[in-house]
Amino acid sequence: MPAFSKGVSSSAENPNHFSARHAGQAWSSHEGAAALAAPASTEKRRAFDWRLLLGFLLPIGVALLWEAAVRLGLAQGRLVPPPSRIVATLWGLAQTGELWTHAWMTLWRVLVGFVIGAVAGIVLGALSGSSKTIRHLLDPTLQALRAIPSIAWVPLFILWLGIFEASKVALIAVGVFFPVYLGIAGAILSVDRKLVEVGHVFRLSRVQLARRILLPAVLPEAVIALRSGLGLGFMFVVAAEFMGASEGLGYLLVDGQQMGKPDQILAAIIAFALLGKIADSLLVAGTKPLVRWQDTVRERL
Repeated sequence: MPAFSKGVSSSAENPNHFSARHAGQAWSSHEGAAALAAPASTEKRRAFDWRLLLGFLLPIGVALLWEAAVRLGLAQGRLVPPPSRIVATLWGLAQTGELWTHAWMTLWRVLVGFVIGAVAGIVLGALSGSSKTIRHLLDPTLQALRAIPSIAWVPLFILWLGIFEASKVALIAVGVFFPVYLGIAGAILSVDRKLVEVGHVFRLSRVQLARRILLPAVLPEAVIALRSGLGLGFMFVVAAEFMGASEGLGYLLVDGQQMGKPDQILAAIIAFALLGKIADSLLVAGTKPLVRWQDTVRERL
């Protein structure tokens, strides 16, 4: 009993002793939690690096198998050249500077068309998703235009804009516009009604509601819509460069077809794939800070 009273009295006389002791315990528990979390984060980074390297396994494996089949005489390799010939063709085009000229021209067309189509898709998608009247006015016509094949626009754009860059950029912008428009409008329409009601409870204005509730809810789907639009931009640039282009990877495709060079055709296709992947990765990296707040079970593709 005296010992208990002594301990109580010592705590009462020195209250800092009690707070410091518990603060030390809290600090040690915080350190323990950090120590437990550190291996998990390290393991996650290692798993990400492994998956990144794993992505090269399929194309390299297919290339090696086809190279072996041609060298062993199991395939002729005339219409589908072995990877060694394709790499040699790419290297030759790079040494002469043709590859960089054609790749830059294609990239410039995609970039300009992507910006125009994405801006138009975001604006009209936001209007259509936020207003029922505008949606009933615009959406039926835009859905009908979306069903038109890309090649069908070519003669019309050539007639209107000529055979030079304006018609090519316009065709790419059309390809980018529709997935962005659909993605933005659909994302706004799929916002949880309870979130909007919470904004009304807090008496947020329309601008505050859009900035603090709608915009964060729409951003993840908007990024996916932009990635889809960028992918279609690279698909439409091929059709655009068929319209009398003298530069661009699409021109390399046509030239390889006319000259009977399957290695040049496949080299241009591989260059398209690499450019598209790099552009998509840059878009994902650029928009990643906008969706960093997400707490999802798995990462998006």
